[in-house]
Amino acid sequence: MSSPTESVDYNEESIRSLDWREHIRMRPGMYIGKLGDGASHDDGIYVLLKEVLDNAIDEFVMGFGKTIEVNIQDHKVSVRDFGRGIPLGSVVECVSKINTGAKYDSKVFKKSVGLNGVGSKAVNALSSWFQIQSIRDGKTKIAEFHKGLLIKEVEEPCDLRSGTLVSFIPDEEIFGNYHFLNEHVERQLWNYAFLNNGLTILFNGQRLQAKNGLADLLEVNMETEPLYPIIYLKNADFECAFTHDASHYGEEYYTFVNGQHTIQGGTHQQTFREAYVKTIRDFFKKDYDTSDIRTGLIAAISIKIQEPVFESQTKTRLGSTLMEPEGQSISKYIHDFLKKHLDNYLHINPSTAEAIQRKIIQNEKERKEMAGIKKLARERAKKVSLHNKKLRDCRIHYNSNDPRKLESTLFITEGDSASGSITKSRDVNTQAVFSLKGKPLNSYGLSKKIVYENEEFNLLQSALDIEDGLENLRYNQIVIATDADVDGMHIRLLLLTFFLQFFPDLVKAGHLFILQTPLFRVRNKQHTFYCYNEEEKEEALAKTGKNAEITRFKGLGEISPEEFRHFIGPQMRLDPVILRKDQSINEILAYYMGKNTPQRQSFIIDNLRYEADAIFVD
Repeated sequence: MSSPTESVDYNEESIRSLDWREHIRMRPGMYIGKLGDGASHDDGIYVLLKEVLDNAIDEFVMGFGKTIEVNIQDHKVSVRDFGRGIPLGSVVECVSKINTGAKYDSKVFKKSVGLNGVGSKAVNALSSWFQIQSIRDGKTKIAEFHKGLLIKEVEEPCDLRSGTLVSFIPDEEIFGNYHFLNEHVERQLWNYAFLNNGLTILFNGQRLQAKNGLADLLEVNMETEPLYPIIYLKNADFECAFTHDASHYGEEYYTFVNGQHTIQGGTHQQTFREAYVKTIRDFFKKDYDTSDIRTGLIAAISIKIQEPVFESQTKTRLGSTLMEPEGQSISKYIHDFLKKHLDNYLHINPSTAEAIQRKIIQNEKERKEMAGIKKLARERAKKVSLHNKKLRDCRIHYNSNDPRKLESTLFITEGDSASGSITKSRDVNTQAVFSLKGKPLNSYGLSKKIVYENEEFNLLQSALDIEDGLENLRYNQIVIATDADVDGMHIRLLLLTFFLQFFPDLVKAGHLFILQTPLFRVRNKQHTFYCYNEEEKEEALAKTGKNAEITRFKGLGEISPEEFRHFIGPQMRLDPVILRKDQSINEILAYYMGKNTPQRQSFIIDNLRYEADAIFVD
């Protein structure tokens, strides 16, 4: 390491000028957020898919083409629209010349999400193979690229329907050993379908189509029956659907700008929350508490804005304050919309108004009953966290302005040895550690009161800062890191129960993961391999020879900090906790965590497998 007194040459040779593809490949996070391996819904490979889809959706929005075909086989992605097709003379430039595109002309793409002329270029530069085909006016042009470099260009007559076909393979040099999860892709595609009535998306032959816009989105994503029929209001530029969920403790929002899923909200979400409270107070002529009005609210919001301003290229949070340049403020627009349309709806539907008022009164009663418990719990959480240091925090959080916030991670682990290994191995900038003391309580069927009365749950909730919903969530990834033995699996199940019981929106939003750690270490004098299953162990033995040393890891505490760095670094393997559309949280918890049933006993017997020193349930 150089000392402060050592001089470093700084001259003309120190200055470099990167071309567009070099810059994207050197700094991919500036363009697509975090990289990841496909386990998380916001990993880079899904951003690549989104950038291509946005262009196809913009064609539909402008009135050209009602169907989009999406095919993903292994690592290859193809997206075909039936719009106008890119002008053939500009095909190459549109995907390889930075800040080139039609979306600078607001007359052509009035309310598009892709305004910077960057998206398709990022996909091109970050793909080991990229091909674009435009079909237009009886001709087609095909351009093929390798890591952003043009390798082939063909123009010829063609009798296919007009439109654009983009195919690409994300580069393993950038994304590592990645994989597309159908659950994440389907969720992404369904959001496009919900937001665009009349659009049909074919995903690997499966038809995705919605008839009732955001009302369909809520119906699909709600765990229980709504307290009252979903309220669905819309005009040309704003659409919202909302109701109350009886079993929901916080608020849950699905927000969009020009079709872009703004998972971190922004101006439109905050304004809706404020406007909803004001409209309800004005309607009932009562100054109800804000939390009493919104607790249990689940809403979907979509707004269309000319030239929206986002916090980053990944467009996860809206920063705009105006509907269009020098136009009406978003705040006034949404307040006026709800004041008119929601007020009218409640007057026309008095039974819904009564249901909302009953929910507010119930929330008020529960809030007052919990006030004393919450106060004591906060004081205890502050005292315990200060003295026992259960939380080893990191420097960068999900609700910060740091560009690395998508990498913020909390590992929840058990015992001093495991938490010690992770703490010594972690990246102190983005990775925090929360240490459990023994097995958590089985929270199935218990009320939220237990979250404040139980020390472990109270401290965990405090560490995550999710008492009032996900708005202040401090970590993008919450990772359960327990031993790969029976006790570890039990603790994992108890933690999953806690999150599903009290914070299902955290799971639905794709923030919860299981850490994979290796079961075996296979090594000889030349090589060391870490193996996550029997198949990988056999492959390692084939490379090292039968006389290699084999270690079976039984607990995280057995893995040294030096080794642990391999497992929580860039190549960290995470299994996302995903709820499928056909799964009910209540049914899942009742089956696995309720009283013993013949069905569960049969499941355990049928799925037992034995090893020399342990019994596992697959």
